[in-house]
Amino acid sequence: MEVRSNTPEYLTTREVAELLRVKERKVYEMAAAEEIPCRRVTGKLLFPRAELEAWLIGDQTPAVGAPQQVTRRTPANVVAGSHDPLLDWAIRESGSGLATFFDGSLDGLTRVESGDALAAGLHVFEPDRDDWNIKHVSEALESAPIVLVEWAIRSQGLLLSRELEGTVRGIGDLRGKRLVRRQPAAGAGILLSYLLEEAGIAADEVSFAKDVARTETDAAVAVASGRADAAPGLEAMARQFGLAFVPTQKERFDLIVDRRAWFEPPFQALLEFCRGASFADKAAELGGYNLSGHGRVHWNGA
Repeated sequence: MEVRSNTPEYLTTREVAELLRVKERKVYEMAAAEEIPCRRVTGKLLFPRAELEAWLIGDQTPAVGAPQQVTRRTPANVVAGSHDPLLDWAIRESGSGLATFFDGSLDGLTRVESGDALAAGLHVFEPDRDDWNIKHVSEALESAPIVLVEWAIRSQGLLLSRELEGTVRGIGDLRGKRLVRRQPAAGAGILLSYLLEEAGIAADEVSFAKDVARTETDAAVAVASGRADAAPGLEAMARQFGLAFVPTQKERFDLIVDRRAWFEPPFQALLEFCRGASFADKAAELGGYNLSGHGRVHWNGA
């Protein structure tokens, strides 16, 4: 069998499915299992024509000048993305052996796409859809074998020093205040920028602390230590650090997970732990968590 000479240098998943007379899902499965030559470009699968021709006739040696085959590698046993205190605790307590690298929602997307993490936490507000995460995941990982599942609904808001309790009642009262700076990839920072704009507060009407808070804990510590007046953060962190709290949003915190890694022992150990009573008890102790949708699938990749 030969690929027609008038086909482009790279074929799409649909074109390969038509060529092989199989469903597109079968092509995705073959690519994930490294059974067919493929490339991943900006989250999409492309199939080099020269290598595909060699594969079809049973010759695994690429044609002269053809690029070497690049396939999706087994992801590292790391959970990346945005920091969530309940997730952080559950990973440790479950004995799963999973490592963590929390440096913001968008950083987590990148790490899952590259294989540097098997899962990532996300809470990226999408105001045009009045939703969370799905658009970013579908655009970045359109053809990847990824599932997006709900972790929890969290009470997001402003962490405040006790001196400001009753004085700051919402985003509109932040003019002239010192705020905690979050990294550009952080969902909390993205949401704060949106809320400040909605409240009509210009960038020069607030001041930001010099240090960047990369986790929910960092943000709470900055306010508790007096380095900032306020920070975007979770009700759970306000309780832990004895801070005042003004709610601004009920946000959905999701996990994107590599589908193959989902069924491996480390992630299964985490899932099993989260079915136990101690998980629900910890969420209640932390406060600001709604677990009614825990485990609900919001997007399923190829």
